[in-house]
Amino acid sequence: MSAFKEMVPPLLDWYGRNARSLPWRDRPEPYRVWVSEIMLQQTRVEAVKPYFARFMEELPGVAALAAAPEQQLMKLWEGLGYYSRARNLQKAAQVLVEQYGGELPADYEELLRLPGIGPYTAGAVASIAFQIPAPAVDGNVLRVVMRLTASRDNISEPAVKRAVEEQVREVIPRDRPGDFNQAMMELGATVCGPGGEPRCLVCPLAALCEGNRLGIARELPVKAKKKARRIEEKTVFLLVYNGELAIRRREDSGLLAGLWELPSAEGRLSPEGAGEVLQDWGIRPLALKPLPAAKHIFTHVEWHMTGYWVKLKEKPDGFTWAGRNELLEVYALPSAFRAYLDAFTG
Repeated sequence: MSAFKEMVPPLLDWYGRNARSLPWRDRPEPYRVWVSEIMLQQTRVEAVKPYFARFMEELPGVAALAAAPEQQLMKLWEGLGYYSRARNLQKAAQVLVEQYGGELPADYEELLRLPGIGPYTAGAVASIAFQIPAPAVDGNVLRVVMRLTASRDNISEPAVKRAVEEQVREVIPRDRPGDFNQAMMELGATVCGPGGEPRCLVCPLAALCEGNRLGIARELPVKAKKKARRIEEKTVFLLVYNGELAIRRREDSGLLAGLWELPSAEGRLSPEGAGEVLQDWGIRPLALKPLPAAKHIFTHVEWHMTGYWVKLKEKPDGFTWAGRNELLEVYALPSAFRAYLDAFTG
């Protein structure tokens, strides 16, 4: 038996004793597993927990998600980022209602056909919710496998990920596929983690790990360096009139497509430049006060923001107006604007 196959018993034993209690893990129903996996993409477990609880309360099943107004869906997702995930989640729910009787199919290939579901998510839902022996290879699993086999293959290459999926497929136990996939993810998240020193002394697979034996676990996995993020300068306006704040919807394509935003202009504008923009918008301010600079990091773009608090003498056209309670409860504004929303007291 190869070292890779030998890992299954100690891994499952470790998982049985150390698995974290998570709401979607404690009740692994297909809908709950699916929503949690979409939320967990690019987001930490602890950050997802309150979002998941609120989402399940308001949209407890496929039919509710399919029929949810966009405003409600975006508000539930507010702060999680990568809003296309939420839109694809709803598109998939609508397909499920129209074509699958409102239920997720217990079939890996059918799951792959749904909007927003790729090989990892299909494997996770198939194995955890339906006990189908399909691999679910995310960054955590890639890291574990690369260290376990002392592989220096570049995990940024799709062919490498496909090869790992095949390795996992060969050893995944038919009687406990969900536990196996979750154990691999759990090990990567809590023991064989990214950055710093892997916790080899407490790893259940240390005796089988080539990376540990050769003393190179910390160097793995090998990953191509990301391109530097593009810097964009923006000037953000807090337009305040009679206890309400001006917001507007972004265009339906591009970054943060279709979401609400604080009005903004390109570039780092001086007070004089900001005044000219306001004049172009038909706005005559009673007062204009600079706000502290702020920064927000997206995957490929970094916003460097200058802000102005603007008190208005009259309410201009072209904006939607909201009080503090509406901003908290109704309108979904991306977290990029959070630093400036804190300056609005209503």
